[in-house]
Amino acid sequence: MASIAGQGLDEAPTQGRSTREDWLALALETLIRDGIDRVKIQIMARQLNVSRSSFYWFFKDSRDLYDQMLDTWLTKNTGPIIQRALRPAPTITQAILNVFECWVDEELFDPRLDVAVRLWARRTPAVLKVVESADQQRLDALTGMFSRYGYADVDALVRARVLYFTQIGQYTLDVREDIAVRLSRTRAFLVAFSGQEPSAAELEQFERLVLRMTGMSRRRG
Repeated sequence: MASIAGQGLDEAPTQGRSTREDWLALALETLIRDGIDRVKIQIMARQLNVSRSSFYWFFKDSRDLYDQMLDTWLTKNTGPIIQRALRPAPTITQAILNVFECWVDEELFDPRLDVAVRLWARRTPAVLKVVESADQQRLDALTGMFSRYGYADVDALVRARVLYFTQIGQYTLDVREDIAVRLSRTRAFLVAFSGQEPSAAELEQFERLVLRMTGMSRRRG
C-alpha cells in the first residue's frame, strides 16, 4: 500500500471514520445518480469527509473498487432471480410468480443499479462482458425453469427471453406503473408468458405478498 507507507499494518486511518461499506455504498449510489465518471476517489473522499489515503485501507486501487461494485451488483441483482427460478413450484404460473417477486421488491432486485451498470457497460468492454455473462446466467435459469414444466427446448428458451427482456426493457425505458395497475395485469402477463391460466389461489397469494412487500392496503371491489 504505497499511499500509506510508513504506517503500521495494525494502525487504523488517522483521518475520518469511513468503512469499506461506506466507500462501496457511495460508489454505487454515485454510479446510479451520476454515472461511472463521477466515481472518483478524491470526490468521494470529500463527500465522506475523510482523507483520500483512507480509501487504500479497503481497496487496492480504483479497479479493485470497480470489481467490488460489479460483485455487489451480481450478488444483489442476479442471485435472487436464479434462486427464485430454481424454487420448486407446483405449476409454471406459480414458478413465474416466484420470479415476479424480484420485480416488486427492490431488496431483491435494484432496477436503478441494473440500468446504471448497463450504461457503464456500453462504454467499457470489460464491464460489458460481466453484464453479458450475468444476462446469460439469468436466462439460463429462466429457460431451465420453463423446461422443468415440459416446454420444448426452443419454447423454453423463447419464453424465458420474452419474460426477461420484457422486464429489463421496462426498466431501461423507465416505465413506471402504479402497483395496483401492475397487479391488475398479473393474470394477463402470466398467460402471455406461459400459455397457462393461473389459479385464483395463486393470484390471491401473490397479491397478498405484493401488498405486504409494498405496505399497500388491500384493493377493494
